[in-house]
Amino acid sequence: MKYTTLPSTNIKVSKICLGSMTWGEQNTEAEAHEQLDFAIDQGVNFIDTAELYSVPAKKETQGSTEKIIGTWLQKTGKRDDVVLATKIVGPREFVKHIRTGGFTKAEFADAIHKSLQRLQTEYIDLYQLHWPDRNTNFFGVRGYQHDDTEQWNDNFEAVLSYLQDFIKEGKIRQIGVSNETAYGVMRYAEEARKGAPKMITVQNPYSLLNRKDEVGLSEVLHRENIGHLPYSPLGFGQLTGKYLDDKPKNARVTLFPQFARYHNENSFEATRAYNEIAKKHNLSLTQMALAFVNDRPFVTSTIIGATNLSQLKENINSINVALSEEVLKEIESVHESIPNPAP
Repeated sequence: MKYTTLPSTNIKVSKICLGSMTWGEQNTEAEAHEQLDFAIDQGVNFIDTAELYSVPAKKETQGSTEKIIGTWLQKTGKRDDVVLATKIVGPREFVKHIRTGGFTKAEFADAIHKSLQRLQTEYIDLYQLHWPDRNTNFFGVRGYQHDDTEQWNDNFEAVLSYLQDFIKEGKIRQIGVSNETAYGVMRYAEEARKGAPKMITVQNPYSLLNRKDEVGLSEVLHRENIGHLPYSPLGFGQLTGKYLDDKPKNARVTLFPQFARYHNENSFEATRAYNEIAKKHNLSLTQMALAFVNDRPFVTSTIIGATNLSQLKENINSINVALSEEVLKEIESVHESIPNPAP
């Protein structure tokens, strides 16, 4: 395994982060514990979850993933050996079973208390805003459309003030954002210059099918020393190639067709082209796709997920794959002809 530190901290994290959103839906508690045991044995020490999980979001399974991690931590006693990240939901119709408000002090208190209880821990290493509470483009929306009727008031300073209180209480150590734009990241960075706590990471989708963060956001990350935590580096399994010829049984998009974000015509065309590059150079498409993400200079740790140990092993081993200049040039050629087919 390779390691780095979360920006502006001394918190050491593996360059591969174990994602967990299938635990409690596609994976049982026993399977999730097995994944955790295997990943830790391979040197992974960074675990990402959210109060929303498991997915798809529904009342019956909300919080199940945090509970599963909590029972593993209680059973193994390895809390001090891992860096634990979780998230608070933003306002959105599909999470009204969790809460309906925005990022207020009361909402943070409710979310943090419940996450700590489910995780069976006294502190969270990295606490993230799962998505903005303002109107902006995320979750596959390509461009920003302004809404003159929006009720949101500028609250960047207030949000950081609320989170500062929980940092002082020792309930959270560091903070970050997710599904955020360059505007939002920069606004938080400006508040940090005035003395507010700093958002040190951005967890956004990033893959061969979605490189939009290279436009605008990557400069912010470099200049402000903020880390990128790419999620969906395999495009919900699209970049494994398993959907090219069929719909595999029990795969995520087969089970939950609403997760078709990476399954448009251009995404399939790009995936076929990337698959040909991988085959030409005796690489698996999975490891080529992950190795590309792992090696980006603005990436701190790549969030991988799996529903079985075979997938997990291949994903983790991508850290040992180095792509040649020839492979990178061929990847760039595909990207130039089919850029960002799945934003």
